[in-house]
Formats: sequence, C-alpha cells, structure tokens
Amino acid sequence: MPDDPTVVKRILRAELRERRRNMPAHERDQATEGFTSRLQELVGSSEATSISCYLSMPTEPDTRPFVNWAEANGIRVLFPITREDGLLDWTVGEEEDEVTGLHGMPEAVGELLGPMAINDVDLILVPAAAVDATGMRLGWGRGYFDKTLGSMGKCPPVYAIVFDGEFVEEVPREVHDQPVNGVVTPTRIVAF
Repeated sequence: MPDDPTVVKRILRAELRERRRNMPAHERDQATEGFTSRLQELVGSSEATSISCYLSMPTEPDTRPFVNWAEANGIRVLFPITREDGLLDWTVGEEEDEVTGLHGMPEAVGELLGPMAINDVDLILVPAAAVDATGMRLGWGRGYFDKTLGSMGKCPPVYAIVFDGEFVEEVPREVHDQPVNGVVTPTRIVAF
C-alpha cells in the first residue's frame, strides 16, 4: 500500500464505489429500512427540530425515506447545494423537484439561504465513503463538507451515514480532513 494519503484515499474510494455498485437490491432495501429507523432514533434522542441532510445518489445510503419522515413530522431540513467556489449553499427545498448539481449530485430546488444557514441546525448528516473508529471521515474527494465543517465556529453534532462495512478501523487522514461526532449505519448509531 502506498504511503501517500491522497493515493491511499483514491484507491479506497474506488474499492468502496465498486462495492456499493455491486450491492444486491434486497440488501440495499434492508439497509434503507435500517438507515431510516436509526436516523429517526438519532433525531429523537437529540431532540433536533432542524437538521441538514443530503439527497442520496442511487448507490449511497438512501436518505429519502428518512427525509420524507422528517418533513412530515415538522422537522426543518436543509439540503446542501454545491457552489463553484467549493462552498456549500443551503435550501429548504420547498418543492418536490430536484436537479442535478455540480459533479452530478442530486440537489433540492428552493430559495438559496447562503452558506451561513447551516449554523442554525441542531444536527448535521453528511455522506461519507467510510468512517473510522476515531471519527475520522473519508469523503468523496471534493472537500465540500470538510470546508463547511472546518469553517463553523459552533458546530452542532455531525453524523456520517455509511453502510456497516464502511465503518472501519482506520482511514487515511490529511490536514484538511474534519472528523465527525458519530456514525449511522443500518444497524447502529455510534457516538465518538
């Protein structure tokens, strides 16, 4: 294995992408049920009334049933919107529509609230390729969430959402990488 963390990350991301692409539909469906239940538990235990959560891609842990539940239960959900300058903007996504944002990611449609809107949530839910036992998160390499989390003065709890096999012993770390406070898998919630 190479010593350069950038190379190690690239190799690990490729392996995890392939594993996600090859996941059988019935396993993905079971995982979605688990994610929805665990995320509901997390919101209940944290008493969050406002959260941020991403719209998942087809191979990612499916956040959509949870987001639908949250909105139906009066929880304000902010969705990230990628910007050309490497920052995230936010929207409540008042409409059911979604668009393909930068880098091909699904994004909600709604009034842009600005990068600072994230400061008003009680809980942040972020995507990840993997998370290790120390809370270090391996993202997908574009740095949007690392920049956002690193710039927040007072950050609420941040939980990464990954499949069980992506909660690992160790992930490579670089100076700009931001840890998370916990991880949500289909079978458990772990706080660091």
